[in-house]
Amino acid sequence: MATLGCKVNQFESASFQSGFEEQGLTVSPFNKPADIYVINTCAVTAKAAAQSRQLIRRAQRTNPQAKIVVTGCYAQITPEKIKEIETSPIIIVGNANKHQLLNVALSDKDTGKYFNDIALQKGISLLPVKRFPGRTRAFLKIQDGCNNFCSYCIVPYARGRSRSLGLDKVLDQALGYADEGHKEIVITGIHVGHYGLDLDPPLHLFHLLKKLTGLTPEVRYRLSSLEPSEINRDILEFMAEANNFMGHLHIPLQSGSDTILKKMNRRYSVEQFTDTVIHCKEMVPEAAIGVDVVVGFPGETEEDFLKTYELLMNLPITYFHVFPYSKRPGTPAAKMENQIPAKIKDERVAILRKLDHKKRSAFYGSRIGKVHNVLVESERSADGLAKGFTDNYIPVHFEAKAEHINRVVPVKLEKLQERFVLGTLQIQDN
Repeated sequence: MATLGCKVNQFESASFQSGFEEQGLTVSPFNKPADIYVINTCAVTAKAAAQSRQLIRRAQRTNPQAKIVVTGCYAQITPEKIKEIETSPIIIVGNANKHQLLNVALSDKDTGKYFNDIALQKGISLLPVKRFPGRTRAFLKIQDGCNNFCSYCIVPYARGRSRSLGLDKVLDQALGYADEGHKEIVITGIHVGHYGLDLDPPLHLFHLLKKLTGLTPEVRYRLSSLEPSEINRDILEFMAEANNFMGHLHIPLQSGSDTILKKMNRRYSVEQFTDTVIHCKEMVPEAAIGVDVVVGFPGETEEDFLKTYELLMNLPITYFHVFPYSKRPGTPAAKMENQIPAKIKDERVAILRKLDHKKRSAFYGSRIGKVHNVLVESERSADGLAKGFTDNYIPVHFEAKAEHINRVVPVKLEKLQERFVLGTLQIQDN
């Protein structure tokens, strides 16, 4: 099984793996010969689409007689492109039909397309996960789809409109993770901030957070991404007060230019974004704040880019993920004039990534000498040290024993390294 793209895809693949294992099958590495290949594709960028095609070809080469099941966003929006590279029968499962994937993969049928019009979907596929494979942190998908239709984004066409998982089912999945020993859950979705608005009666994300943290107080919770307008006083006060709701927010900015934000069909201004970040730091001073940025959007001038740079430089932001604009057929932005040359996009990406390194180092360095709780991961660093993230999302490496894995332990942050902090475990085991 191979998975590309977002945390939602990773959650869904974890559900597939749980189902296969419950049927007595062994999930092997993707580069090994297998009887069934499942490829959960992505279409957010042209690169992700190309990687999706490469994985399909690799599976066909590795075992031409294997059953190949392709799902995910690339499969949803361009099934005909998959058929073009078909050298043996490929089964395509649309995003609205992922709950059928296990049965499809295990059936005797060799061909087929399991596909519904994603735009007409009213409900969300139930995809339970027993244990999140290979991770101490588990992802919990609470919502699917998006109503925003940003001009550069293919996701609403691949995922449909916003749809929420019922409260009882969300709580059941969280309890299942807790019973399996997971100590941290990342709440994810395509548009998490819209959770519950389509339920009857409607439910707000804040109320879900209170339910989850109260139900499993031994589990740490993080949010994935929230739009600036969705971060309100209730959520920030709760983050400051709740012991198991981590001080970490990820807020998509995309551009620091109001002109570009308008062309992107983003629903906030630079001033509103600025006010949100400042409000966050006032209420939760130690919180990490990450943002997403897209550079080289059609028509982005040097002045527009400099506005983005200056905004990121001056705001108390911890880190940012920088992406060059990727032209996606089927989106309004793909037809816009003044497409930016790749060379200029690459130069702008490099400038912002350098600033990102400076901002991370400043935030990490500000915590030197402090003690933070860290969830010890199963994977060790290249130099054999234990590693994990603090409550406010600082990566830390430190000496620890095998029995500390999947435990939340106090660690003193001692020394800033290139991309992480060296720390010292603050407990002594008998």
